[in-house]
Amino acid sequence: MNRWKIGEVSITRVVEMETASKGTFVLPEATLENIQRESKWLVPHFADETGRVRMSIHALLVESRDKRIIVDTCLGNDKKRAFPGWNMLQTSFLSDLDKAGFPRDSINLVLCTHLHVDHVGWNTMLVDGRWVPTFTKARYLIGRKEWAHWSVQEDSFTRDPIDDSVRPIVDAKLADLVEDTHRITDEVWLEPTPGHTPGHFSVRISSRGEEAVITGDLMHHPVQCIHPEWNCGFDWEGEMARRTRREFLKRCADRPVLVLGTHFATPSAGHIVSESGAWRLVV
Repeated sequence: MNRWKIGEVSITRVVEMETASKGTFVLPEATLENIQRESKWLVPHFADETGRVRMSIHALLVESRDKRIIVDTCLGNDKKRAFPGWNMLQTSFLSDLDKAGFPRDSINLVLCTHLHVDHVGWNTMLVDGRWVPTFTKARYLIGRKEWAHWSVQEDSFTRDPIDDSVRPIVDAKLADLVEDTHRITDEVWLEPTPGHTPGHFSVRISSRGEEAVITGDLMHHPVQCIHPEWNCGFDWEGEMARRTRREFLKRCADRPVLVLGTHFATPSAGHIVSESGAWRLVV
């Protein structure tokens, strides 16, 4: 668990899982050899000496004004998934939320940066054979563009997480379909960062002159700072994803903006600095 303070806003990270593996599952160009070339600044936090990348699946709990917001809800338990490492999980995520001071009935808002499988899983939980909302006292903020796109997909890889982790929320009338510039409080708002998915957004935080941004999946790993041309294998529109990433890096570079990567391994946050015509993350 990590905690940060941005002015009056508190951010807490609760991890579902961290891994070290060949990065090519997510980033096809993150081969062992390519990661080893960048090992000087990636090791030890974001890669090991052999070139395996370190990544995380975690939620970020944002406290602003009277709101308790969980940003992205990881993979979830009991869910059938095609990828073996994510199939029928039994993690301690909910009890870890409790230990961090965030029992599920204390959450006001659930925010999904996009509707991929590893960002919606704990929207629901299995109770008596049914998928029911996990955060029963919360409203779920779902991008209008995201829902319009993913709710009509037919392939099982994308349909299954919609059917067990998003559609039950919509059916329970707990979902609010929002635009990608939606403002949650005067300190927290959404910023459109499309490309990984059609309606993908990041989360901007500004309080008392301090700033932060939660990336969502516009970047999956810090190596994409120095190689913004490296796309994720699951990016919806490749050239748009590259353009969005470069624009984001230019905006944040050499400024006091804390960047919290949704899949960045511990310590998960840092500042973007310019270097040799590209950028890197300094923790």
